[in-house]
Amino acid sequence: MQLHNREYLSLNENIKAYGELLAAAVSGILIVVAWLLQTNGVEQLSIFTYIAAFLIGGYAKAKEGITETFREKKLNVEMLMIFAALGACITGYWAEGALLIFIFAVSGGLEAYALSKSEKELSALVELQPQEATRVIGDMHKTVAVSTLHIGDIVLVKPGERVPIDGEVLTGRSSIDEAALSGEAVPIVKEVGDAVFAGTMNINGALTIRVTAEASNTVFQQIVTLVEQAQHDKAPTQQFIEKFEERYVQAVLIIVGVMMFLPVFLFDWSYETAFYRAMVLLVVASPCALVAAVMPATLAAISSGAKQGILFKGGQHFEQLSRIERIVFDKTGTLTIGQPVVVDFAVDASANELDMLQLLGTIEKQSHHPLAQAIVNYAEERTTLHMSDVTMEDIPGFGLRATHDGHTYDVGKADFVGRDNAMSFLQTYGIDPTGKTLVFLANEQRILAAAALQDTVRDEAADAIAALKKHKITPVMLTGDNELAAAAVAKELGLTEVVANCLPQTKAEYIQAHEHIAMVGDGINDAPALALADVGIAMGKGTAVALQTADVALMQNDLRKIERAVRMSKKLQRIVKQNIIFSVTVIALLVLSNFLQIVNLPLGVIGHEGSTILVILNGLRMLRTN
Repeated sequence: MQLHNREYLSLNENIKAYGELLAAAVSGILIVVAWLLQTNGVEQLSIFTYIAAFLIGGYAKAKEGITETFREKKLNVEMLMIFAALGACITGYWAEGALLIFIFAVSGGLEAYALSKSEKELSALVELQPQEATRVIGDMHKTVAVSTLHIGDIVLVKPGERVPIDGEVLTGRSSIDEAALSGEAVPIVKEVGDAVFAGTMNINGALTIRVTAEASNTVFQQIVTLVEQAQHDKAPTQQFIEKFEERYVQAVLIIVGVMMFLPVFLFDWSYETAFYRAMVLLVVASPCALVAAVMPATLAAISSGAKQGILFKGGQHFEQLSRIERIVFDKTGTLTIGQPVVVDFAVDASANELDMLQLLGTIEKQSHHPLAQAIVNYAEERTTLHMSDVTMEDIPGFGLRATHDGHTYDVGKADFVGRDNAMSFLQTYGIDPTGKTLVFLANEQRILAAAALQDTVRDEAADAIAALKKHKITPVMLTGDNELAAAAVAKELGLTEVVANCLPQTKAEYIQAHEHIAMVGDGINDAPALALADVGIAMGKGTAVALQTADVALMQNDLRKIERAVRMSKKLQRIVKQNIIFSVTVIALLVLSNFLQIVNLPLGVIGHEGSTILVILNGLRMLRTN
């Protein structure tokens, strides 16, 4: 039910967003048509066309402004735009009023579109949580809703199924892919007494588990909750803008109201002059230039970034990125490729290397384990796997036992072939086990070969880290991997700050403990940290949840794009500051000139719209990609 409700809400938000953008587009077309009619002397028809543009483009924002005004009992910028547009119409300037409505309609549609993403992100996350489980009651197996399970219930998890709820293994042994929580590609062996978590994948053995947490309190559900809370928390900048909006509207409307009457008594203005000057004030004080100071430049920056493979999901993320002092990287799939590869292969002196590689590759080809696939890829690059008389048995938690040409072979971890013999073999043939996963091939007498696998660092990772340091940004690595593996990667990349053995909560807590921080990740386990960070950056080939939760996506998985994004964000902030200072200055001068009766409505419109055009042109400099 939770999933269906979120899908329904997400659909409604999408319909609202696209509806508002469509209305803005139609309003813009009508404004152009009305202007052409007015230019050709068809005055009455042009006025009706302007009115249509008002109604179509302004309906959504007017409804929102009026509703919010009555609900919150305070005025807002939407109301100011309505009054300003009406004032322009009263004084005969239909085009200016319609254009004002059009600009606000576009911004409203974009805002609705951004909000629609929130429910979609959570829906994608919830989809990974199984909705049903196989409950064991005596000798009976019954399919039940996960929400009906309670602590102490017994659940059967078959190979290939996701674990439906947090629990403790009662019987069975299997490899569990916990990438959804830890982000690590190598599955973890689970046996009696070990904890398993909802949303993780059971690979090759049946397990019965005792439920240890209610469905509403699983580790996976905590991830969903963290993401939801992070998306609804308002940044200090947003809170400031909301307070400024209320005060600005109040100040303008009070001044306009006073100007309609007070000058009549103080300066002997006529009522007609006072009303005219009040209407001019509504037009010149309207924040069109301020709106244009940010939006066109931001849209240009987003377009430019997209051409370079950097996808920003909103303008606010540019602002946040320009202030970043620390960038946190997930290890697996972010700083590393995310797939294990064979980095060392050693063979006993009495055996032939190609024969052993062919035998090991043929055995592993019958397994679906990620490590097995890496060994098969390594073998197929060097020899042909054509043995047809190899039979294989899966020993969950240890490895494979195969029979070939009358001999038995064990393929697996050190404990499977004898830890002492395995360590001696590594020392003899010079394989350093630090930060590596080891797979051994042994027969009845001795170890014949060993393969060392490791997740390799991305080619551009070191350059990306060095480039960020030049911007005085501190790079940090958080990983669910062990300390030895983390230290090996950190040394290769020149990282000095590393936190290993991280759960999703650990990453989230680290993010919350620092200010001006960005998070770069690719997995489901990174979603809470991506959502909590000032800027979440997802790898383009990461999970759908990471991509939807993040604020920025690197579509080409090139970490060097992060430094480019930082430079773009700083340039955008310079342009926005220039635009804001310029537009505020022009508005202030026009307002002052209106009080002094120096500027009339046509000149006020020219000054107001002219400043808006200049601001837009300055913002469009962000289209340059060099």
